[in-house]
Amino acid sequence: MICVICRQAEPEPGSTLITLTRGKLTLVVRNVPARVCPNCGEAFVDESTAVQLLRTAEQLAEAGAQVDVRDYLAA
Repeated sequence: MICVICRQAEPEPGSTLITLTRGKLTLVVRNVPARVCPNCGEAFVDESTAVQLLRTAEQLAEAGAQVDVRDYLAA
């Protein structure tokens, strides 16, 4: 897969930081597994990782959290 942003390189296994905002909640997750483009730095997460992150954000928003910073833990 060639990077869809820069179209110059093949993304490689790595990790990234994801920030999600919903209502009053800001969720920051470090060390999220991703494929990262060595040319432009764009990161791509797979579908199961994205679903897990969105579920976590939903649970935190429902609980009334406003800010949460955590390291990624695989389900």
